[in-house]
Amino acid sequence: MDISISQYVYYTDIFGVIVFSFSGALLAGRYRLDPIGVMVLAAVTAVGGGTIRDIILGVPVFWTIQSSYIVAIFVTSVLTILLIRQPKLVPKRFMLLADAFGLAFFAVLGAHKAMIHDQPIITSIIMGTITGVAGGMLRDIICNRIPLILREEIYATAAILGSALYVVMVSYGVSQPLAGIIAIGGGLMLRLAGIYWKLSLPAFHFDDELK
Repeated sequence: MDISISQYVYYTDIFGVIVFSFSGALLAGRYRLDPIGVMVLAAVTAVGGGTIRDIILGVPVFWTIQSSYIVAIFVTSVLTILLIRQPKLVPKRFMLLADAFGLAFFAVLGAHKAMIHDQPIITSIIMGTITGVAGGMLRDIICNRIPLILREEIYATAAILGSALYVVMVSYGVSQPLAGIIAIGGGLMLRLAGIYWKLSLPAFHFDDELK
């Protein structure tokens, strides 16, 4: 059973890396970056959150001990360059969908990794959220854009939901694969709802004019 869970986590992680790499590569194409720039932006998007998580947890950074992650980023970047000749013609909503899938997968995987390193519930949820959102934040900052997490649509909330669902379900004895599927689905659906209906949390605002 441990082997099947390990394989499930690994292939889910690889899928998340591919999706986020694609998201980063598409944005690089919109900004007309050269092939090296495409790969750098794809890599930052794909492994940025997990790198920060592993550094905080004090464990080996995942992509430094398994080269398959770097290979996945490289192949995704090359295929994006070769197959999508005009990234600017790719609908913005499609890019948001790719980012939503990566967010949902990585939030749950980040929470899972925190749990297997004996982190408490709150810390595991925070690590899941960081894993889901930090790569996209770094990508947007490099491109001089306001990160999605700071915009109006629901973003970090979806990562928090996915992480929390996974941690709570596993804590109450739900099998890890089933909890992962439900949690990924929950985070993804909330993010997609935010995109489709432009849902957002109430904005903090105050009048700073001197009376």
